[in-house]
Amino acid sequence: MSAPEFEQRHTSDDFGHFIKGWIRNPLAVGAVAPSGKSLARLMAKGVGAGSRVIELGAGTGTVSAALLASGIHPEDLYLVECDPTLVKILRRRFPLCHVVAADVLDLELQFDATGYFDFVISGLPLLCFSADKRHRVLRQAIELLNPRGQVHQFTYGGRCPVDRGLRAALRVDSTLLGVAPFNLPPAFVYRLSRAAG
Repeated sequence: MSAPEFEQRHTSDDFGHFIKGWIRNPLAVGAVAPSGKSLARLMAKGVGAGSRVIELGAGTGTVSAALLASGIHPEDLYLVECDPTLVKILRRRFPLCHVVAADVLDLELQFDATGYFDFVISGLPLLCFSADKRHRVLRQAIELLNPRGQVHQFTYGGRCPVDRGLRAALRVDSTLLGVAPFNLPPAFVYRLSRAAG
């Protein structure tokens, strides 16, 4: 299937830029390769036309492409990435999307419309973050969601990367959305949503 007209394909340099970023700062990247297509499709599960979405840690855009393929309008997709080289790749590949060059710890400085989004799709390596940083990122992400909004978070660790104490503090529940066994390495995706009551 060819890429939609609002999405440009990866170039041969994109993977090289990803690897260079991993060599410079492996904890910030959190993966040895960009997300595979099976993981990208799983991250986009349940997201569709009419949804307003923020993707955190958009990287080279593999998950972004799956989100657009699910029917999201490009103008409803906000791609947050802090690496300047990856920001350039995202702007080239997705010229009709909003590419936000920012640190995920400062989401509240980038988005002032709380309750505006339906989904936050997180490609962040949360297990590499300190407890304080995990709390800060997730608190800001949840504040951006409408009352029925959801966070999709991947992990390689199997268990939900948002521990029970943090879920209680943020008043969210977690459910396993699915497993991408053929991703390198295999990945799990969890859905976080506001706890009932």
